[in-house]
Amino acid sequence: EIEAIAFDIDGTLYPQNRIHWHAIFHYIIHVCFFSHYGIVRSKLHKMKPLEDLNDTQVELMAKSLHCSKDVAKEKLRKIVYDGLKKYFKRIKCFDDVPETFEKFKNAGFKLALLSDFPPEQKGEIWGVKKYCDVVLGTEQLGALKPDPYSFLEMAKQLNVEPSKILYVGNSRKYDVVGSHNAGMKSAYLVPFSKRLFKKSIKEPEILFCNYRQLQNIVLQ
Repeated sequence: EIEAIAFDIDGTLYPQNRIHWHAIFHYIIHVCFFSHYGIVRSKLHKMKPLEDLNDTQVELMAKSLHCSKDVAKEKLRKIVYDGLKKYFKRIKCFDDVPETFEKFKNAGFKLALLSDFPPEQKGEIWGVKKYCDVVLGTEQLGALKPDPYSFLEMAKQLNVEPSKILYVGNSRKYDVVGSHNAGMKSAYLVPFSKRLFKKSIKEPEILFCNYRQLQNIVLQ
């Protein structure tokens, strides 16, 4: 029933803690800014589709930081988007990620990336970008996950019915719920903590611990 497979990026293609480790001093230096930024992003995750999400984000940051919109916009660029970009060059993806994309592509699936952060921040995305039919950032589309709007826009650009798309992610709150809200199926990368304590996870259609396992499940 699956014609396309789409992936989240952050925490799904690479371990989220690696960016925190490599950029630890960057986060410490800008701890106050990231505190405000986290609050603003939480608000944006709850909003309906916006005509210009980036402008709304700048406006909310300006109010939170008590500064002008121009200053807030520059801080976002310098600290978040350009500021973190250089650290991704040092980060390795999960084992077998490029191989998984290649095998899925060779098997005839359409492939896509849908991330809450600009995909271009990660360059060629560990070599998987070349396999993708669609690469999208929800910020540019106007709605962060779990709103279904960006998922449905991705389906439209793939020219595939949502029910025939499998979305792969590491967040139940945003990836699993968001894809289900759009009528898609989901594959959940189970974090080590949940595997360690054997927590029950019922919502996703597929649970996997590594990309070799995902390959076996999808291609069986």
